[in-house]
Parts: sequence; structure tokens; C-alpha cells
Amino acid sequence: MTSLSFKNLKYLFAASLIGISLSACDKNNQHPTEQDQQVSSIEQIKKNGVVRIGVFSDKPPFGYLDEQGKNQGFDVEIAKHVAKDLLGDENKVEFVLTEAANRVEYLKANKVDIIFANFTVTPERQEVVDFASPYLKVALGVVSPKGQVITDIAQLKDKTLLVNKGTTADAFFSKQHPEIKLQKYEQNTETFDALRDGRGVALAHDNLLVLAWAKENPNYTVGITSLGQQDLIAPAVKKGNQELLDWLNQDLEKLAKEGVIHQAYEKTLKPVYGDAIAAQDLIIE
Repeated sequence: MTSLSFKNLKYLFAASLIGISLSACDKNNQHPTEQDQQVSSIEQIKKNGVVRIGVFSDKPPFGYLDEQGKNQGFDVEIAKHVAKDLLGDENKVEFVLTEAANRVEYLKANKVDIIFANFTVTPERQEVVDFASPYLKVALGVVSPKGQVITDIAQLKDKTLLVNKGTTADAFFSKQHPEIKLQKYEQNTETFDALRDGRGVALAHDNLLVLAWAKENPNYTVGITSLGQQDLIAPAVKKGNQELLDWLNQDLEKLAKEGVIHQAYEKTLKPVYGDAIAAQDLIIE
């Protein structure tokens, strides 16, 4: 796994803001205009010669930019194999950098063909996008300073909790715990910086993300390691794109049988979590 410190995320975030959207195929990224008016199809993707896959730029170890500006992470590893099976070359993929709040809109607007951005399956999202087969299990976690550890939701009453807009954490606390004040941010870097600055007593996000962050930030700890129900992570396509959805489901099944998903875990997740989380408790094969 390419080494990445969360301290470098501020630099990487700035890079993404000035419009760096990396393509693994070449420097002259293709942005088809015909697709903007129709649902993406396999035939159209092959005609374009590139599959556009939405990934995160600042959510290690799932999707991030390394110090050389290259896409890395668990989701990215799987996405490369999908591109290879679809177009015969893993380099024929354009990674489109997205935020949690933009994932649905990017599919609706045909800015991407597939989302591989740690996308939690929820009933609300199932109404607006089509999820393929899940490949990961996740719950929520809460990270806070070691000197004032949050170990119970009751401690958050009338306090400010930091979340990312459009995430599962945002939805969970907005619906289930209106007594907790939420401060919402678009970018993961912004949210974690806000925690460091003391703008909230704690931060809620996917437990795998906060566990990884706390490991690199020893002044913080995950006092609540599993919150709410266990959710599933899956790639998604635009609503109604049955052809691409069926193909993607078949390919994910093939990749699981070939051990590709487990290999991605060994390369990107195990170095972060070690024995803290067993592979069988995390990945779906």
C-alpha cells in the first residue's frame, strides 16, 4: 500500500480544488458530450474508449491521492479491475474525483458511469441510483480527543458533532438524534481539521475511516467503534441503467471468485487495520 499521512490531505485537497481530475488513460481526458443526454451504456463506454469512475480523493485507505497525485485505495484497486474487464486495459479508466454529497448528482448528470466511492447502500439512495452487489461491510464510529473521550451518544446531547454532508453519519444523527447539534462539511479534510481546531467535541464517520485516522493521530481515540446497524458498501450506476448494472454484478462476482477483492484488502486495508478487524468481518466475497 502506498504510504499516506493524513497530514498530507490538506495539500491533496487543494490540488483537487484547482481542477485536477486524474485520468489513468492519458493526460488528455475525454469528456463525452453525447452521454450527457442519455443513460450511459456499455456500447457508449466502449465507443468512448474510457470508463469514468467516481472515487474519493481524501478518504484513505479507500480512495485518495498519494503524494505523486495518483489515485490509490481499496475502491481504486477494484475499479481498475472493472475497467480491465470492461475495456481490456485497466488504464482505460478516468477517475473522477467526487465528494460524498455529489455521488448521486454525478450519476444523474452522467458525469460518471460508475461510482466506487465508499457508497453505503440506504433505502433513500436506492430510490435514486442502482446499487450493484456489495463488497464491504461498515458501521459508524465516533472519534474524539483522548482527554475528553466520547464513549456514549448521551454525552453528545447539546454538543456539536462534526459530520460530512450527505454521509450515513449525517443521515443517522439527523433522524435519530435531533438533540445533537451537527456541524456539516463537504470535505473529509475540512471535517478532521475542524476536530483538531476544537469546533466540535467529536466527529462521526464510517468506523473504518475514523479508526484509520486515529491510528495516525495518537491524541485522538475512537470511543464508539460501532454505532447503528451494520451497513453495506457497493458501487452504483445511474438509475435505470440495467445493462451496465447487470454487467457490473457479473464482474464483481467474477472478481470475488478470482480473489481480487481479498487481494485489494491485503494491499490497502490490512496494513492499516492489522488484526483489529478480520477480513471476513469486513469484506464480502
